[in-house]
Amino acid sequence: MQERPVGNDAVVLVSVDFGEPDYQESLQELRQLAATAGLNIVATLEGKRSSPDAKMFIGSGKADELKALLATSDSKLAAFNHDLSPSQQRNLERFLQARVVDRTGLILDIFAQRAQTFEGKLQVELAQLEHLSTRLVRGWTHLERQKGGIGVRGGPGETQLELDRRMLRVRVKQLKERLAKLKQQRGMQRKARKRSNLMTVSLVGYTNAGKSTLFNRLTQSGVYAADQLFATLDTTSRKVYLHDANPIVLSDTVGFIKHLPTTLIEAFGATLEEAAQADLLLHVVDVASSNRDSQIAQVNKVLNEIGASKVPQILVLNQIDKLDMPADTQRNEYGSICTISLSAKTGEGIEYLKQALVEHQQLLKRQSTEESAFV
Repeated sequence: MQERPVGNDAVVLVSVDFGEPDYQESLQELRQLAATAGLNIVATLEGKRSSPDAKMFIGSGKADELKALLATSDSKLAAFNHDLSPSQQRNLERFLQARVVDRTGLILDIFAQRAQTFEGKLQVELAQLEHLSTRLVRGWTHLERQKGGIGVRGGPGETQLELDRRMLRVRVKQLKERLAKLKQQRGMQRKARKRSNLMTVSLVGYTNAGKSTLFNRLTQSGVYAADQLFATLDTTSRKVYLHDANPIVLSDTVGFIKHLPTTLIEAFGATLEEAAQADLLLHVVDVASSNRDSQIAQVNKVLNEIGASKVPQILVLNQIDKLDMPADTQRNEYGSICTISLSAKTGEGIEYLKQALVEHQQLLKRQSTEESAFV
């Protein structure tokens, strides 16, 4: 299926329906990922299977179709909407004579483009290397050569493959040590905020739900915000001054997505820890999305994985301007605001959110006073 004129970064998308209920949503996300990565989608190959083919994931028939599509579209890149095993990726590249990237590889490429801070770049590099470590195979001529010598050059008779693996392990260790130091620094900063009695709030949500727009609205800052996946990658924190209340520290975090690679969750542990250690989470949802329920579930799944499932949460239904909905609030059985409908773009309903923040701040003060009295 032809989609756009051929460009310098022409890509053919490949997606297989294994009977998942969210197949179309996942395929649409793949298109958004490709566009975000700066690729020009020239064709999409779809198919149905009960299970992946062990050798080439899509089977020999679809592999032939893909090879023909690549040839007719003059593309040298195929992007799969799935995670491929190292052997499947290698077999496909040999057969197609083209580069093959899976969903994780595509997301990693976007993250590499977007990382701006020193820590963000380290986190992306770590995730990329850990993804690459399983894909170091005897597939290229330079891996056939034998290396002699000592030290960096490797031991007697050490193959280039073994040398590559050893150098990769050394670099991964270095990155983990650096990130561990940065994590300690973050911990010290959080302790300083706790001593200052500053409430910490983290924005979480599905990618492209409008977190950065809401962050800018509340903090009057200029954090990059755009209608694309992973517009914000590095965590940013700012103070928010509330009427007749102490200021709070608000953090904007990376957006979540279905099938977020485990390597990314692990690599960004230090950044995502801001959410796990927060006093309150603002779970931002694109209320206009037809998939909002599944997106909410996906975000809560990741929050559980990073140990943030027990942090108090307010559901922020953003982008009401798209549906001509009124700004509103809902309270739970304890009388606390649990859901807010607003528009970060127009500002409608922002006062409700500030009210909820003040109320939660007062709740924390009461709890702290009660704990002190008990001790």
